[in-house]
Amino acid sequence: MYMARFQLPFTAREFPLTAPWRLRDIEVRHPALQGAKSPMQTIGIKPSSSGGSGDGPADTPADRDTWYLLAGAGVVAGGAGLVLALAHADSPLRGPLALFFLLAAPGSAFAAALRGFDPWARFLVSAAGAVCVVMGVAQGMLATHRWSVDGGVIAVGALSALTFLLHLTIRKGRGKLRQWYGS
Repeated sequence: MYMARFQLPFTAREFPLTAPWRLRDIEVRHPALQGAKSPMQTIGIKPSSSGGSGDGPADTPADRDTWYLLAGAGVVAGGAGLVLALAHADSPLRGPLALFFLLAAPGSAFAAALRGFDPWARFLVSAAGAVCVVMGVAQGMLATHRWSVDGGVIAVGALSALTFLLHLTIRKGRGKLRQWYGS
């Protein structure tokens, strides 16, 4: 009874969905009738004016090589900072390179764990996490009256290594779980 109240007064036979008239001349030649894409469907395909596709920071193999080169240089600089800090070398580079190690080691460990995030968000969160780790180590060592430069550098390096290894263990464990459950 309730449904009968809202029925349409005409049937589908009276008003078919196809038009009874022929297509006009301009409609017959429309590219969409031959399977062409509309302009809105092709916006993402156009290359940018700089020559790259705009899909990400590493569009060409040369760009990827540049990122690998910068990452390698960062590892070398961090390692040099670690060695200079632990050796108590009288070098003007000791301070900046040690600071670079103290921020880059936990930052890179956090960045590895945040794979899949937007690059800027990943950078921001890993930088904030690195500062928190360094400040937490310093505050813990000061609270226990065990402050030393060597101890701080070793503690930050050890926490960074543990964070990175924990991430690798979890990632490897997820792969084994996927194999186990067959998904």
